Amino acid sequence: MKNILVTRIDDRLIHGQVVTAWIKQYPINKILIIDDGLSRNKLMERIYKAAAPVGVEVMIMDQEHAKGFLKEAPLAKEHIMVLVKVPQVLERLLQSGVGFDKIILGGMGAKPGRKTFNKNVSANEDETECFRRIIDSGVEIYYQLVPSEKEVNIRKLLS
Repeated sequence: MKNILVTRIDDRLIHGQVVTAWIKQYPINKILIIDDGLSRNKLMERIYKAAAPVGVEVMIMDQEHAKGFLKEAPLAKEHIMVLVKVPQVLERLLQSGVGFDKIILGGMGAKPGRKTFNKNVSANEDETECFRRIIDSGVEIYYQLVPSEKEVNIRKLLS
C-alpha cells in the first residue's frame, strides 16, 4: 500500500490552504486527486499541476486507476496526499481494500440539495450517510480547515 500521509475531502482540491498549510505541515511530495470527470479534462489537469508547489508531483486519476495505484508498494521517500471532492470516493476505496488512518474534511460548498453541516461544509443526505458509514467502518473523520486548527471529530456533528 502506498504511503498516504493526508487524506482530505475538499471540493476545491488544490488551493491556497493546501499549498501553503498542508504541504508545509507534512513532507508531501505527491498529490493524488481522485475524480472521474477531472481525469478526462486535460486543460484542468494542466491547471492543477501548475498550482502545485515546485517539487510536488500532481497526479489525477479516476477511481479505478487510483484504487490500483494506491494498492501498489510504496516507493522510497514517496509521501502522498489524497484529495477528493466527496466522501463517496473514499468509501469506495475503503470497500476495495485501500486503507486510511483518518480523513480530514475541509470544504464542501453549498449547492442545491445540500444543507450546512459545519462552517464551510455543506452536505446532502447521501453524503451525510456516507460519513456515517465511513466512521462505522472504523475510520474517523475530522473537520480541520488548516493544520493549526484543532481537529473536530465529525462524529459529534452527526449525532
